[in-house]
Amino acid sequence: MRFGDQVRDGLVDEHCGGLRLGIDLGTANIVASVVDGSDHPVTGAWVHSTVVRDGVVVDWLGATSAVRDLVTEVQTRLDHEFSAASISIPPGISPGDIQVFANVITAAGLDVDEVVDEPVAAARAMGITDGCVIDIGAGTTGVSVLQHGRVVLSHDEATGGHHMTLVLAGANGVTYDAAEAMKKDPSQRMTVQGAIHPTLDNMATIAQHVLGDRQVPVVYLVGGSSCFDNAVSTFEARLGRSVVRPADPLFVTPLGIGMRAPARSVGSMRAPSSFGVVDGR
Repeated sequence: MRFGDQVRDGLVDEHCGGLRLGIDLGTANIVASVVDGSDHPVTGAWVHSTVVRDGVVVDWLGATSAVRDLVTEVQTRLDHEFSAASISIPPGISPGDIQVFANVITAAGLDVDEVVDEPVAAARAMGITDGCVIDIGAGTTGVSVLQHGRVVLSHDEATGGHHMTLVLAGANGVTYDAAEAMKKDPSQRMTVQGAIHPTLDNMATIAQHVLGDRQVPVVYLVGGSSCFDNAVSTFEARLGRSVVRPADPLFVTPLGIGMRAPARSVGSMRAPSSFGVVDGR
């Protein structure tokens, strides 16, 4: 939970050791994360952006400009200049698209420290090395299986929060922007959850088909579109197994991008100061 507070409120925590910078080019948001030598979150910043669509950078100049602005923001806050950054990539994208993600970093004036798969970044933040990470973001549903910290199976499909908003707009006869605002309004939560349940179930069905009969120690649910109260129960019903969701699933992957320390234990959950509790439903 702490890292989420840092991003939302511009907070800076005390730190020790060298600082590392991570950049998450998401479909709905670009997030910059900073961790220290102990992998503790130090600060973060974000901006709403539509520069990525279905795992592809569609606005090069917009992506580069946004990254520059976020880096400037965290550097000013920390009084520290970064020369390099790590960047995450969605599962299953082509080598050419991977290079485009890396090129955004270099165009923003930074060396590329590491290019890390999004599920690996999420696993680092949660302190796991084995299991299934399901990342439901704004544009896609990504399902990845990790063994000993490596991705052994990965699938990404274009169904995410964007599709929830489209369904919500159609069900209520409102514009896309109005539906997006409705989706984020806590007072509309019950109405929204009823309308988007079929979309959530479709996401869970994607994960069901990817996993098949494969046995994994734990299934973890992350990403902004997993924040709804009925997300965990929907996935559990479809998968027929328990699902673990961190308390602030929107910021799991961004936090893990800059991390380098190996996970503490195989197949188990570590709760760093940024997330605290792990929630079941």
